Amino acid sequence: MPDRFAEVDRWIARHLLPADPILDEVLAANARAGLPPIDVSPLQGAFLALLCHVVGARHVLEVGTLGGYSAIWMARALADGGRLVTIEADPRHAEVARANFARADVVRRVDLRVGRALEVLPQLVDEGHAFDLAFIDADKANNPAYADWAATLVRPGGLVLVDNVVREGRILDEADDSPDLEGIRGLYAVMRMDGRFEATVLQTVGIKGWDGLMIARRR
Repeated sequence: MPDRFAEVDRWIARHLLPADPILDEVLAANARAGLPPIDVSPLQGAFLALLCHVVGARHVLEVGTLGGYSAIWMARALADGGRLVTIEADPRHAEVARANFARADVVRRVDLRVGRALEVLPQLVDEGHAFDLAFIDADKANNPAYADWAATLVRPGGLVLVDNVVREGRILDEADDSPDLEGIRGLYAVMRMDGRFEATVLQTVGIKGWDGLMIARRR
C-alpha cells in the first residue's frame, strides 16, 4: 500500500501542478549535496504556498530550512514586499539552501538565520517580528518549545503548521519513549491546553509515507 500511496501522489502532482524545472533542480541539488531526502512533497509544498495566499502572508517563519525547498514554495507565495525568515542549525545545509535560493531567484525574499532555533527565536522576539504564518519542520523533540515561541511570534489570526506529527502511527506506541515521539506527544498537549491555539491534524499519505500535518490558528 505505501507504494500505491506514492504512485497516487505522483499522479496527482503530474496532473495538477505545473511543471517547475527550478524546483526539480533544487531537489536534485539537495541530493547531490547528500542532504537527507526529507523535504516536503510537491503537493505539500503547493499546500504551504496556498495557505500563504489564503492568509495574505507577508511575513513567514520557518523552523528547519534543510535545502530550502519548502522555503522556496512559501517565499514565492508571499504578498508584495514579503519576507520569509528561515532557521537552519546545520551550516552545510544552510550553504546548500543559499545556493538554491539564488537558483530560484528568491534571495531578496528570504532571511536565512544559521543557528539553533531555540537561540534564534528569542532574537526574533527582540527584533519585534510578527509573523502571519509559521511552519515548523525541525527536530521533533523540541516541538513543544517551538510551538510556544510561535504563539509569541505569530499574530492573532495567523497560522502555525507543524509537519510529521503522526509518524506512521507511532504516536500510539506507548513503549516508544524516544525524544522525537515524546516531543510530538508534548506538542499535542501544548495545543490542547494552551488557550492561544485552536488546532487540528490532517493525516497524510503519499511519497512521504504515512504522517500528518498539524494546523493551528493563533487565537
